[in-house]
Amino acid sequence: MSAPVRGFSDFDRHAMRRALELAARGLNTTDPNPRVGCVIARAERIVGEGWHERAGEAHAEVAALRAAGSQALGATVYVTLEPCSHQGRTAPCTLALTGARVARVVYAVGDPNPRVNGSGAEALRAASIAVESGLLENEARELNPGFFKRMVSGRPFVRVKLAMSLDGRTALANGVSQWITGEASRADVHAFRARSSAVLTGIGTVLADDPQLTARPPAGTAGVRQPLRVILDTHLRTPQSARLLTGGGEVLLLTALSGLDETRAAALSALGARVETLPSDAGGLDLGAVLDRLGELEANELLVEAGATLAGAFLTAGLADELLLYVAPRLLGPEGRALVNLPPVATLEAAPGFTLIESVPVGADLRLRLQPRTG
Repeated sequence: MSAPVRGFSDFDRHAMRRALELAARGLNTTDPNPRVGCVIARAERIVGEGWHERAGEAHAEVAALRAAGSQALGATVYVTLEPCSHQGRTAPCTLALTGARVARVVYAVGDPNPRVNGSGAEALRAASIAVESGLLENEARELNPGFFKRMVSGRPFVRVKLAMSLDGRTALANGVSQWITGEASRADVHAFRARSSAVLTGIGTVLADDPQLTARPPAGTAGVRQPLRVILDTHLRTPQSARLLTGGGEVLLLTALSGLDETRAAALSALGARVETLPSDAGGLDLGAVLDRLGELEANELLVEAGATLAGAFLTAGLADELLLYVAPRLLGPEGRALVNLPPVATLEAAPGFTLIESVPVGADLRLRLQPRTG
């Protein structure tokens, strides 16, 4: 892969920021492909723009080349991800770029896909095109955390969503929790569902709350795609009347082989759910096996919306990449239900720690994004 070049101009940075803005337009639609934007410029004037909208359709570079037309000759191409060099659902972008006879390609970050991973840059250099990389790399990675995670580990990026009161409670002692947070926070959660490949919950939440877990963003939102809805149900207790089995989008019901009831499985399958078995352990389904399966299904980002037990299990096993926490300005008292169930902590030094990466007011609430500390 090409070494990052530090001598980028102000216009280079402006063009790449614009490419990132374009890439973000595909936030809810490109799955399982990455979100990619492209800008083409001549003499510091933008002559073409494009972004990848959905899998199977034109990649960002091809869309931008179409917009630029003959002005692409001798131009500089700014793209948020290394151009692909392999035949997939569409032809290699490197062929389109070399065919257009562009002079220079600047990309933000290398493509971790083993089928690319440096070969795109090599193909461009072989065609005597100047290649530079590393411009706004962190921003490009932030746009595609799931794609990078899956390409490297075979598993999706796991985002655990929780909501709590100021004193760390998720519900009253009697279990009532609707609604701790305000309407703005609930709308914000729908935006995170819309960008996720899959939303996962446990059978306890299904039985207690009967959620739909569909993405319902504001009216007029473009490109709404329903995520795969995943239920972890070790003993196959999902009711046939569950709202998760309606509302559009696929439903994947994961159960343990030992808990498989063929009659129930057939009835749930008849309602549209896909029932699969996975290994189990003492605490339920093997969460590592769950993530491996979702990676096989090309899930990039997984949003976990579950109760204290399952959310705590993801955190305890070190399988959460991010904690999405909504804090409501109210107190529920010491009898309220705890945020997560964790093993006993003997010392403060042994307590799980987090790094705050974002703090945003959402209506009357506060949204925190945190990353678990390692080591």
